[in-house]
Amino acid sequence: MNQQNRFTRQQELVPQEKLLDLKATVIGVGAIGRQVALQLAAIGLRQLQLIDFDIVEATNITTQGYLAEDVGQFKTAATKSVADKIAPEMMTDQIQDRYRAKYNIGEVVFCCVDSISARSAIWRSVSPRCQFFVDGRMLGEVIRVLTVTGYDAESHYASTLFAQQEAHTGRCTAQSTIYTANIAAGLMLHQFTRWLREFPIDRDLTLNLLASELSVG
Repeated sequence: MNQQNRFTRQQELVPQEKLLDLKATVIGVGAIGRQVALQLAAIGLRQLQLIDFDIVEATNITTQGYLAEDVGQFKTAATKSVADKIAPEMMTDQIQDRYRAKYNIGEVVFCCVDSISARSAIWRSVSPRCQFFVDGRMLGEVIRVLTVTGYDAESHYASTLFAQQEAHTGRCTAQSTIYTANIAAGLMLHQFTRWLREFPIDRDLTLNLLASELSVG
């Protein structure tokens, strides 16, 4: 494959030279995380790390974009299989486990887990070690993307980590659709490419698809 031809249409939007040495870690390869991983492969990331302990279930075909043949496989393995076809040159590591502080991570972290308590634990561990952090949240057709690249954003993000008992009952992905997950992933990658281009990031973005409302804080 001619790599120059592959990236021609995005070359002014995604600086390839900045992707060459970056490693991105995707924590949680479910509805949003799978789409993030595949979009990272498509834009030309060279080093990807996938962390998830979960197995593909039949309901994940509808809501997370997995294939029927993936049922019973680890989500990390099924996602790596597709990512390899998109970007054979990309090195993809799998950790089939929950995120643990002992694991080495990339300079870039995409947090795609579905509970506040998990987000809090991940944030405490990775915040001193990464340069770019983005958290994607989804409830029905409402998406929230929180991005951290500096002290002010760190303080704001920490304020969104309320106690688990204050969260909505059930997991945030209990009601989900593949199109909402794709949009959420796209918004997260947009913040990532803004950072690559040294543009200001949006530290707190909420999109309500049903109401057609976008708010940026």
